[in-house]
Amino acid sequence: MGEGSTGNPSEAPDGAPAPRGASLLARLEAAALAWRTPLLVGFNLALALAAYITAFALRFDLSIPLEHFSVMLSALPLLLIAKALGFWAAGLYSGWWRHLSMTDAWDIARGNALGSAIFLGAVVFFMGLQGFPRSVFIIDFILCTGGMAAVRLALRVMRERRENPRGRHAAEAALIVGAGSAGIRLRDEIERSGQSRTVVMGFIDDDATKSGLRVAGCPVLGDIDAIPEIALRHGITKIMIAIPSAPGHLTRRITERSREAGVPCLLLPNLGEIVEGRVLYSQMREVKVEDLLARDPVEVGSPHVQGLVQGKTVLVTGAAGSIGSELCRQIVAAGPKTLILFDRHENGVFDLEAQLRAGPFKARLVPILGDVLLADQLRAVFAAHTPDLVFHAAAYKHVALSEKNPLETVRNNVIGTRNVVRAAAASGVAHFVLVSTDKAVEPSNVMGLTKRVAERIVQSFKAAENVPGRFLAVRFGNVLASNGSVVPIFREQIARGGPVTVTHPDVTRFFMTIPEAVELILRATALESDDEIFLLEMGQPIKIADLARNMIELSGLTPGEDIAIEYIGLRPGEKLHEALVHPDEKLRPTEHRDLQVLQGAAMAADLGPRIQALEEAIARGALPAIFDELMAIVPDYEPSESIVALIAEHEELEKATRTEPVLGRDSHLHIV
Repeated sequence: MGEGSTGNPSEAPDGAPAPRGASLLARLEAAALAWRTPLLVGFNLALALAAYITAFALRFDLSIPLEHFSVMLSALPLLLIAKALGFWAAGLYSGWWRHLSMTDAWDIARGNALGSAIFLGAVVFFMGLQGFPRSVFIIDFILCTGGMAAVRLALRVMRERRENPRGRHAAEAALIVGAGSAGIRLRDEIERSGQSRTVVMGFIDDDATKSGLRVAGCPVLGDIDAIPEIALRHGITKIMIAIPSAPGHLTRRITERSREAGVPCLLLPNLGEIVEGRVLYSQMREVKVEDLLARDPVEVGSPHVQGLVQGKTVLVTGAAGSIGSELCRQIVAAGPKTLILFDRHENGVFDLEAQLRAGPFKARLVPILGDVLLADQLRAVFAAHTPDLVFHAAAYKHVALSEKNPLETVRNNVIGTRNVVRAAAASGVAHFVLVSTDKAVEPSNVMGLTKRVAERIVQSFKAAENVPGRFLAVRFGNVLASNGSVVPIFREQIARGGPVTVTHPDVTRFFMTIPEAVELILRATALESDDEIFLLEMGQPIKIADLARNMIELSGLTPGEDIAIEYIGLRPGEKLHEALVHPDEKLRPTEHRDLQVLQGAAMAADLGPRIQALEEAIARGALPAIFDELMAIVPDYEPSESIVALIAEHEELEKATRTEPVLGRDSHLHIV
């Protein structure tokens, strides 16, 4: 019996008594399955016999002369034996008649051709061709092949009509965008699905040569821009995108036209899932905000990354964070010998380790509750495990919070980076990678300032002659759905019923998904290059206001009506537009289209004295001295008004306590 059978054909699967007709049909199907092979042999030979007699009848205009009738009967045993052998050789006794594919049709033709060839040889050998009509061989082959295919096709049509009757109530009328192979397959699956109450009204395709044609029985009704008009004309309630790996700009254009029509939009999974045969109509999903990125997606899973990581010991700082955890997931899939999860977030490390151990990959995992500010602990960890690669993702990254806590942000992002770089250099690592940000370009906030200093620390270690390893930084913009980023904030605000808060109507940011960012970090590390700072291709900047509207509409709501959008003004340290490249830097392409190299003015080889002075100022809590040292390293930093006020407050406090002022006449920071 088939899988999931109850064992009693007189009962329905849920245990309820089946209708009498269904019970009889179930018993007949069970009997047919028990005697399946003899029935197939008998039925195939019966078709062969009917085709043979019909061939003789057609040859003689339905009136077979007596002498040829005797010839027909004498050759009949040879025909049945020949056809039986041909059908057996083509595997026609093991097929499943309720399904007919092109492979089945080819097998039917092959079996009949082989059977006819054997029959011809047998007639020549045993009877001779004298008196045997030659045209019968051809007519018999055509009739037998067509008859067997027609019977199987009829059974398939009957089954599909029984499971999916034409008269079923159609609750939804759908358009499929993409009249290619994926769209055709999707349409076929909808038609075959007995549970579906969706009827495909037609295809949408920008290919002008397809307009007006019928594809898989459905008309191509127009192009993407015609979706609103077509949807209104045909009463469309659903639009399905059947374009595997559709670029973001195309998905965005389709969703915009769908929104104009007031119709929800669904997206087919990616091409890999389709090729593996795992896509069904029920697996279509709603369009997500990451599908609307203003650039083509980055392919994840490069073989170069596997060659970089396989068999190596890898350490990731900030392993429990958004970027750090995805780094760990992609690294462990590439087959390292050991992966060290270094983070001070206890619950995050615990959850990440459990998640990685539950996967199919068997790398040795070493969870360490560590702090990049503890230089002694770092030295001990590097000495115990001697990592080959280090990815430094630990950092304070929230702009507004960093503006309110500048001392701790500088301590963590600058001194912490110095500690990790120093331990990595002393240990002789092959690769050290700093995860940086576009906010390091002409920084206007403390977070961007500290990341720019961190980049220069990496450059200074790279310039040191006694450091054998490769030290580099990878710079990119915002990542979608990372902890504390705008996407989860908007999602939460929409769930509460709004309003969605945006800082400014014109504010823009560069965006990339977390898996894409991590993939390119790993690819930059794998490149054979002596360059120090790499830039990820981020595409065009996206307006945050547009992102908010897209997220509201993708939630099935209307911006300004169901969910309000409020503009709250730029926060301290925030820019209207971010930049990826400093005016003094130049871009150079690499062998990978999504990676570029930043080349700028030569950096001072030794930042040691400045960082030492900075560390001493941090220990004293001397905020004016801290920013004096930072601006000596990054002269183009423009502090926010809140930072200027905070430094002025500290200066007044120093004067009140008769502490010698740190900021003097030659200070890099001028407070107005």
